[in-house]
Amino acid sequence: MFIFLSIFYQDLKERKVYWFFFPMVAILCGLLHYNSVLPELFFMSTVINLIFVSILLLMLLLYSKFKLKMKFSDTFGLGDVLLFIALSFAFASVSFLILFISALIFSLMLHYILKKSSKNKTVPLAGYMSLFFGMVYLGYWFGIINAVYTI
Repeated sequence: MFIFLSIFYQDLKERKVYWFFFPMVAILCGLLHYNSVLPELFFMSTVINLIFVSILLLMLLLYSKFKLKMKFSDTFGLGDVLLFIALSFAFASVSFLILFISALIFSLMLHYILKKSSKNKTVPLAGYMSLFFGMVYLGYWFGIINAVYTI
């Protein structure tokens, strides 16, 4: 929870996040996932999640390059990419897809609510998604969310 909150705070305030938080998210969330399922399921889910994230990032790269005519680094932050990759280790594939898309919708809604009070035009996507995934873990630990590793 501390790491997710730290990513949220740093991304919101400074639009920069310490790089070492992302491997920590991958390792700690990966351990929670690994300890909850069979090793084969963990590795299969992680590979599927990484393929999904790779396809998504490739589509963003192509859209940025050909449609927006901008460099990828000008349209999407490195912290966002690193968080996407780190979260690939966190959940079973179907749960990951549902939670990932939900996190993107949550981030969009939160940005529209908070954009009037923000001086920056950029979206702190990694921060908003970290807040969402922190709430998901709290919901799971308190029994509000039934399953994140088994679907």
